[in-house]
Amino acid sequence: MYENTFPNKRFKHTVEFLKKHIQSSESILDLGVENPLSEILKKNGYAVENTSGIDLDLDTSEIENSSANVVTAFEIFEHLLSPFTVLKSIKADKLVASIPLKLWFASAYRSQTDMRDRHYHEFEDWQFDWLLEKSGWKIIASEKWTNPTKKIGIRPLLRWFTPRYYIVYAERISE
Repeated sequence: MYENTFPNKRFKHTVEFLKKHIQSSESILDLGVENPLSEILKKNGYAVENTSGIDLDLDTSEIENSSANVVTAFEIFEHLLSPFTVLKSIKADKLVASIPLKLWFASAYRSQTDMRDRHYHEFEDWQFDWLLEKSGWKIIASEKWTNPTKKIGIRPLLRWFTPRYYIVYAERISE
């Protein structure tokens, strides 16, 4: 079902991580519009509802009104100006989130044609951990993985050894 290519490698890691920590009987609110990964999660037995595409920096009502047991956020927080606000608005007790890590040898991603497809944040793992902690989450488990390419050069070589993705399973801290 998956090849070892982008985005299939990322999808495979994400689904395997989710299966370790979230039961398929738990309902999921996935931040962001329906996408190939949310479809894969449904095929793996998860009940997934996506947000409608509203600007989550300006309107968190879909998150606040959700009755889902789990919120997932796969490569979404780097696009937000204020991920702290979104994290604080989550009512669910469980969160599975992944981000692309900041690479010291590459600039943050910025589409030249789509203003919405840009990375405002590219975190180091400790920064994302701190953001989660400050917004009321305790990290239970985490993993990193690389995203090698078949291109030739110094940067493609570094991608074989430097983790590009970071995923966490966190639980809400009781206040």
